[in-house]
Amino acid sequence: MFGPPPTPRPSGRPPVRPAPGQRPVAPAGWPARVRPPDAPRWEDTATSWLLDLCPPEYRSYGVLRRHPVVLVRFAALHVEAGQAAVRRGLSEARASFRDVADGDVVDEAVLTWQAEESRLMAERRGIGLVEEALRGRRFVERL
Repeated sequence: MFGPPPTPRPSGRPPVRPAPGQRPVAPAGWPARVRPPDAPRWEDTATSWLLDLCPPEYRSYGVLRRHPVVLVRFAALHVEAGQAAVRRGLSEARASFRDVADGDVVDEAVLTWQAEESRLMAERRGIGLVEEALRGRRFVERL
C-alpha cells in the first residue's frame, strides 16, 4: 500500500507527487509525443521519443531500450553535442561561407542554424523533464 519511499531529487527534497485520484499532468515543455508521467505506458512513449532523438544505431543496444533512465542520459548528451555544433556553426557561418555563397545564402544559413538552435533547446528541455519523471518526480497542476 505504501511502497518504497520516493527517490530524493538532487536538491535533497522528495519528489512532488499528485494527490490520489489526480490525473497525470505534463508540465510546459513536455514532449507532445510522450504521455504524462503515470499515464498508461508513458515510459514506452518516452523510450520511443528518446530513441528518435538519437542516432539510429542506439536502437541496437538492448540496455538503452530496456532502461529509459539510461537512455535519457544518452539522448541528453547527443542533443547537447548538437547544440555545441550549432553554436560553432553560427559563430563560423559568415566567415566559412563568405567565399562560396552569396550574402542572401549566408543569411539563410544563419537563419537555419538559429531555427535548429531553437529546436534543440526545446528538445533538451523536454529531455530534462522526462529525466526528472523517470527519476520519480511527478508534476501537479497549478492554478
